[in-house]
Amino acid sequence: MKQQPAETEPTPLNRSFFDRSVHEVAPDLLNKVLVGPNGSGRIVEVEAYGGSDDPGSHAFRGPTPRTELMFGPPGFLYVYFSYGMHWCANVVTEPSGSASAVLLRALEPLSGVSGMYAARGRAKRDVDLCSGPAKLCAALGIDGDLNGLDLTQGSAVVRIVDDGVLPPADATATTRIGLSKGADLAWRYVVLNSPHLSRKIHP
Repeated sequence: MKQQPAETEPTPLNRSFFDRSVHEVAPDLLNKVLVGPNGSGRIVEVEAYGGSDDPGSHAFRGPTPRTELMFGPPGFLYVYFSYGMHWCANVVTEPSGSASAVLLRALEPLSGVSGMYAARGRAKRDVDLCSGPAKLCAALGIDGDLNGLDLTQGSAVVRIVDDGVLPPADATATTRIGLSKGADLAWRYVVLNSPHLSRKIHP
């Protein structure tokens, strides 16, 4: 059953929300709203990534010019180019030095849908607009120019807001997608039965 937002003014998530364990932040991001240049969408799928303890993380081997943002402070946008083709967006979590982040994997489109279709010319249905990390970045207009943006600023062009919808009681943890290392870790969190997931959950 689709959850409706409460009658509250959407408010950007503050620094303390992100300054927690990545495994607390990741499921708590479900049902929050990601706002980008082209529109907005409700977060229905994320993946948690650690630092030196996570072989699937960009930060596994320590800081580099590319991964410096992952080492903190929390609440900033980490955008990287994947396979030389697509942008992917993450939110930095935990205190400085821990190198943890949450990959935003899928959204349920909420506003600016016509602009999302224009940005993603190959998409034919709403459920295809943001059903993957590269798709949602293309749909919302998130690219490398926004790397390092402070998500906690209410006027930021990209921000995550709380519109009163709670994280789902039936949030499900599964293994992450597309990794050669750390693929056995159940660090992918999803809104169960959402039609907007990048990959469906099978019983």
